Amino acid sequence: MISSMTAFAREEYRGELGNMSWEIRSVNHRYLEAFLRLPEELRALEPNIRERLNNRLGRGKLDVSLKYKAGTSGDASLCINQRLVEQLIDVDQQLADMIELDPSMRSGDLLRWPGVLEEEERDYTPVKAQAMQLLETALDSLIDNRLREGERLGEIIGLRCDALASEVGRVRGLMPDVLESVRSRIKDRLNEVMEELDESRVEQEMVLLAQRLDVDEELDRLETHIEEVRRVLESDEPIGRRLDFLMQELNREANTLTSKSNSVDVTRSAVEMKVLIEQMREQVQNLE
Repeated sequence: MISSMTAFAREEYRGELGNMSWEIRSVNHRYLEAFLRLPEELRALEPNIRERLNNRLGRGKLDVSLKYKAGTSGDASLCINQRLVEQLIDVDQQLADMIELDPSMRSGDLLRWPGVLEEEERDYTPVKAQAMQLLETALDSLIDNRLREGERLGEIIGLRCDALASEVGRVRGLMPDVLESVRSRIKDRLNEVMEELDESRVEQEMVLLAQRLDVDEELDRLETHIEEVRRVLESDEPIGRRLDFLMQELNREANTLTSKSNSVDVTRSAVEMKVLIEQMREQVQNLE
């Protein structure tokens, strides 16, 4: 199926482990590149996250953000740094003895001292597991969105292919009249200057002119490339790079057709072809 590289997904979890949410934004890029924003306590997940992104996505520039707020049941308990408290009391007693006063440090003073109250280290293993599970759901949503967008882009490219094929057919229909018009103009000109002409030179010029006006090869290649675009659109594999190459080839043939044109109508059709090709190219840039 056709997959776009442009999509967005957001998934949220609320439960006893706390609140967390994943946001993934994806735009077109030559290869897969991910920028991660993770909370400090879950930063160890980064290698696992990148592995999952690489396994499930082919191309795209990703902005991946995880937000997390611990729940009340997961709050770490506080404990007293007993050794530090004993040292503070001892220092306070020594100072009181030096100035011959009663010790002045109270329990409130001790609790406010930096490092007296410590937060016990928390086990984030369940939180990490939940975060990775939620990431899978977010990636499912992102891929679904990319596929829906890709399907829409494929329809647009298909319509442009139909319009392009119509212009190619139009030029084919115009060419007999164009060639006949050129021949008539040459004959009229020859009649005017017949006495001054070298017959061998005339034949050479006619051959060169015929070669310059012959666009059958360009029209054949345009039709071949259009059919290839249609075939690629039916492929189940990533198609962005191949379609991008085909757009370059289509544009090359349209440019050659324009340079060979000796008719206003053919030029107009060639310009319309280039417009259609550029419109397809813009859509192809978003395909994986």
